[in-house]
Amino acid sequence: MDLFACRSRYNDESPLDSIDFIFFDAGGGHRAAATALEAVARKENRPWNIRLVDLQDVLDELDIFRKYTGIRMEDIYNRLLENGWTLGSAQMVPLMHGIIRLYHRAQVRVLTKYWTESRPRMVVSLVPNFSRAQWQALQRVDPAVPFVTILTDMADYPPHFWIEDQKQTFICGTDRAMQQAASISPSSTAHRVSGMILNPKFYDIQPVDRAERRRALGLDPDKPAGMVLFGGMGSEKMRDILDRIDASNLDVQLILLCGKNEKLRAALAGRKTRVLKFVEGFTREVPHYMQLSDFFVGKPGPGSISEAIHMGLPVIVEKNAWTLPQERFNAGWVVENRVGESLDSFRGITGALERLLQPGRLAEYQANARAIRNNAVFEITEILDTILGCDSRPASSS
Repeated sequence: MDLFACRSRYNDESPLDSIDFIFFDAGGGHRAAATALEAVARKENRPWNIRLVDLQDVLDELDIFRKYTGIRMEDIYNRLLENGWTLGSAQMVPLMHGIIRLYHRAQVRVLTKYWTESRPRMVVSLVPNFSRAQWQALQRVDPAVPFVTILTDMADYPPHFWIEDQKQTFICGTDRAMQQAASISPSSTAHRVSGMILNPKFYDIQPVDRAERRRALGLDPDKPAGMVLFGGMGSEKMRDILDRIDASNLDVQLILLCGKNEKLRAALAGRKTRVLKFVEGFTREVPHYMQLSDFFVGKPGPGSISEAIHMGLPVIVEKNAWTLPQERFNAGWVVENRVGESLDSFRGITGALERLLQPGRLAEYQANARAIRNNAVFEITEILDTILGCDSRPASSS
């Protein structure tokens, strides 16, 4: 089929023939990945009718957590992250999957009804745990509709997390995820891209006068500066990290981004400290603050690590019983690629910084980070376009 002719079918702004990007707000990274892809597709003038679909909204009537507590499941998850209540999270995953299986038929029913009415041309899922229900619903609506799962984690946490044994397409950002796709779902098609999805802002960085910008934030233009970031909800661990560094003899300064945790932002900003610091709440200027930093301290989330590495920042992360199970692979990846350190606990943060700031070490790790080229967000739009181009159904089918 002529690719231009195939593309022309996606100019229709009606609800039909949409490309559905499925996300939810548990953790924030899934929505961020979906909106980043949408932004790049529009910038590239892809003639797609993209719909951003919050899976929580579609399945809201089945949310037993909201029924009994008045709080959505994704909000419960975010509160756990905000307060650091993640001990035993690996043991909670089977329990969560048991609940999901209990409501599996109902999920398929709701999703089947939803897609029967909207008739998507393709479904792109950026959420774990619900792949089987989405795939089965699409099989009922129209088996020819391509179902693509983009792993927004660096590796799967099987079973039944990201990769299911079903004939579909997976997009993976690491060799480990590719190996898992081949092993768990041999009938599927998997594409390797060069990393995690980043906001297109990270590819449009303009040179700045770092010394001037640092002074404007109340920082020293010459001292090493570390960014401390624990995702969109912040973390109480940031208090301990600040206190330990402040009590040491380390000649560093900190940029602390607290996300939507206003209580934490106020507490950190109000502390009198020896080290210079700049404290910010929720911001869309993470690339700018990374531009002013020399290293990164935070949880081993795939988004934060990938953003820091893209900006040439070595990372110091923590891996222990409190670490989310799907993020534990990331800490090992950091060490394996010599772009930072993985600690058993942030109680060792001062020792890690002492090692990082040894003569030549910081520059070495920064060079290793800059050598990793991640263009995944642009590669994925090309892959999706190829999948659409291979769709041989008549233009009039719906």
